[in-house]
Amino acid sequence: TLATVMAPLWPCILVAASGILAIDAPHPRNSVLHHLTKQLLQKYHKEVRPVHDWTETTIVYLDLLVHAVLDVDAKNQILKTSVWYREVWNDEFLTWNSSMFDEIREISLPLNDIWAPDIVINEFVDTERSPDLPYVYVNSSGTIKNSKPIQVVSACGLETYAFPFDIQNCSLTFNSILHTVEDVDLAFLRSREDIMHDKKMFLNDSEWELLSVSSAYSILQSSAGDFAQIQFNVVIRRHPLVYVVSLLIPSVLLMLVDLGSFYLPPDCRARIVFKTNVLVGYTVFKVNMSDEVPRSAGSVPLIGIFFTVCIAFLVLSLFKSILLVRLLHDERRSGQEWPLLCLQGDTDADGPTVDPRAQDAGVTGSLICEEHQAQAGTLKEVWSQLHSINNHLRTQDQAHQQEVGWLALLYRLDRLLFQSYLVMLGLYTVTLCSLWALWSGL
Repeated sequence: TLATVMAPLWPCILVAASGILAIDAPHPRNSVLHHLTKQLLQKYHKEVRPVHDWTETTIVYLDLLVHAVLDVDAKNQILKTSVWYREVWNDEFLTWNSSMFDEIREISLPLNDIWAPDIVINEFVDTERSPDLPYVYVNSSGTIKNSKPIQVVSACGLETYAFPFDIQNCSLTFNSILHTVEDVDLAFLRSREDIMHDKKMFLNDSEWELLSVSSAYSILQSSAGDFAQIQFNVVIRRHPLVYVVSLLIPSVLLMLVDLGSFYLPPDCRARIVFKTNVLVGYTVFKVNMSDEVPRSAGSVPLIGIFFTVCIAFLVLSLFKSILLVRLLHDERRSGQEWPLLCLQGDTDADGPTVDPRAQDAGVTGSLICEEHQAQAGTLKEVWSQLHSINNHLRTQDQAHQQEVGWLALLYRLDRLLFQSYLVMLGLYTVTLCSLWALWSGL
């Protein structure tokens, strides 16, 4: 039968049909992509700058987006930021006709297999910390886009004088290490105005606020040649509210308490005890403040300067009170050392005892003469003691006059210290309010 005759031919028929279907079916898209990638990288040399004419300059377009301020180390003058960095350049050896490759207009290639510009940040002080993104995008015209997040640890001249209303300006300078401006030039990927006011990616949950990112293009001239560089100036300011509540207000209150101690009498010993307690409070507060105030070798925070001046006024006032109490104590002690002589009669000055038997015997002439002499000696002794009392009273009056003079002098000194302290506190308050107003105006 026909079926019996055709049975051995069925395998051949099936093989032929499958071959026809394979010829008519389109190639899978992955195979086209693989073929394109293989064709681009087969004869590619990443060691050579990707231009057909070596005199032509390769232009690298840069862009920077600040994502967050991670740390500001004023002691070591280091700023740590998280940025999103983008660079775009054209590779003349990585072009293709998209119509010949199933309309593929953009592919990703390994960064290690192609030429990449040697762009670095001059202010780097630590190794670059960024996630490993090994691929870049390449379109059919040869434009390469390389984007990656970077944690930048850079050197920055940090000023802490206006703490906590300080504003920092730190620069990130990008340039090529080896290629001069004739080989590799730099340009902005976006307009400078767009870069300056772009804050959409910045996280405002940290201690710092991003004000602006200004940028500038310049040529760095050196003995090795002229190098193109782009500098981004990151301007940030601190959120001061937490420091106003924890540092500034307590410091002003402590100064007011110290100012109130001037209403105690200068010669009062309780004033010394009170000022000593205030000095202990200053010391404890300064120790706690040192943990929160940034320390920098180049500048001292204004709050630290005012605090040190107030401690100096307090120590000077305390020393003045101790000196006053000491002087008054010496004056009163010297006045008490003068003995108050008592009127005492000498047993011999009262005259000899008259024997009744001698009176009875009629011995009267010589006894009367001796009594007159004894009375004259007693009057001289009384006069001497009155003169001593008079000298003692004069000495006490002189000591009192000296005490009044010392009190008047130290009262004037105390008034001068009070006025100086008041001026210092007013200047401190006005300065802080002015800094806050300038900070708010930006």
